[in-house]
Amino acid sequence: MDPAQSNYTTTKKELFTIMFALDKFRSYLLGSKIVVFSDHAALKFLLKKPDAKPRLIRWLPLLQEFNIEIRDKKGAENSVADHLNRIGRESEPMPIRDEFPDEQLLHITTPTP
Repeated sequence: MDPAQSNYTTTKKELFTIMFALDKFRSYLLGSKIVVFSDHAALKFLLKKPDAKPRLIRWLPLLQEFNIEIRDKKGAENSVADHLNRIGRESEPMPIRDEFPDEQLLHITTPTP
């Protein structure tokens, strides 16, 4: 999440998470029925709201590509997802290490006659 997205309301953050997952796994999910379990009941009604905010209107075309159903599930019953959803992320990503201690790891040798 960038700094602007971290200022979203809880409802928008939950919907943004769904949007991110749908976009990321789009090729795998198209044509399948998708059931999203959430402890945030407002999400069910947000998608059917006639007077939506501009951000939601921008997200609706992506949501309409999928056969998606949002179901309520209490946080106590969905504890792993609930916990993962509320973990804060470090602002600086970890650097990728490009050094390999043994660059000959996949080296193939063939015996010579």
